[in-house]
Amino acid sequence: MKISILKNVLNESIQHVSKAISSRTTIPILSGIKLDVTYSGVTLTASDTDISIQSFIPAEDEKHTIVQVEQPGSVVLPAKFFVEIIKKLPSQEIQMEVKENFQTFISSGATEIQMVGLDPEEFPVLPNIEGSQTVSLPGDLLKNMIKQTVFSISTHETTPILTGVLWSLNDNDLKFTATDRHRLATRSAHLEGADGISFNNVVIAGKTLNELSKIIPDQNTLVDIVVADNQVLFKIDRVLFYSRILDGIYPDTSRIIPTSHKTELVLDTKKLSESIDRAYLLSKEEKTNIVLLQTMEHGGIEISSSSSELGKVREELDLIDFKGEPLRISFNSKYMLDVLKVVESEQLMIAFMGVMSPIILKPLDDSKSQYIILPYRTAN
Repeated sequence: MKISILKNVLNESIQHVSKAISSRTTIPILSGIKLDVTYSGVTLTASDTDISIQSFIPAEDEKHTIVQVEQPGSVVLPAKFFVEIIKKLPSQEIQMEVKENFQTFISSGATEIQMVGLDPEEFPVLPNIEGSQTVSLPGDLLKNMIKQTVFSISTHETTPILTGVLWSLNDNDLKFTATDRHRLATRSAHLEGADGISFNNVVIAGKTLNELSKIIPDQNTLVDIVVADNQVLFKIDRVLFYSRILDGIYPDTSRIIPTSHKTELVLDTKKLSESIDRAYLLSKEEKTNIVLLQTMEHGGIEISSSSSELGKVREELDLIDFKGEPLRISFNSKYMLDVLKVVESEQLMIAFMGVMSPIILKPLDDSKSQYIILPYRTAN
């Protein structure tokens, strides 16, 4: 293998695929990045068995030559060193040559590097995913749906299925659901061109979705999603992102979503967020995160928290609207703040069925998302 390649393009591809490298892998070949060179371009691949990422660099685009291929071939290079050294090379053009026993020589300007490569035949073959269940959605929408649900996943490996986000597609409506049994986040979107396609119980690890989100460009790029039996493939420009589907059956969360309520409050999202943030400062010192919310006789609400060492914080907030019965309820302020950080609506509706019933949060100008937090039972 012998090529000349533009540094910035190679570096961008390396940054994409390196997100699949695990520092804890017990399989030596998976600590490397595989390069496959043909006359049409260079393909980089990295995998940690749960996710695999592949990025293709074409030999040329409509403007200029990116890769000059003298001799095709393949090699696996140690990712930790390869990722860092390419960034730091002095020249915009890099020469790479693989010789006997996969000894790899990299030169750029006056810099010359020799790396010990590995046999690419030992690298695992990527899954072959057929494209029968393929849907497309804008990248910014997918990033938003991930952001507005992934914070609610469980961080406890004792229930692996809850460390992921549930995807379901029915009647052209794609829905994400995440819960850790103390809170729930759902976000849905209507997809065009998904007629006749449906799937349920597709659960993708939250950490995988966070890595996927970093690869999706900020501009409105279409992402193609191919769902197979135990794998999902995301196609983003020239990047292929493979993810394993988590084993197990996701619990039925529809039973915990209240269908009616006794109290309904409408508040300014920013003011509520700032108020709970102040109360959270004291509640986290107590290591409980408990904040109390109660309706006032004059129509506002009071938000308060206390610390046995530091003291108390109490403030009143005006309501935009109030319906139903008076209420006094305690909740985990960190869970509430996690929701408020991802709500883009200026106004938020909070509904309660009673003191020990789930707290429902709905952004007023977004009917596609809903959040639930379980309240605390407290002595006061």
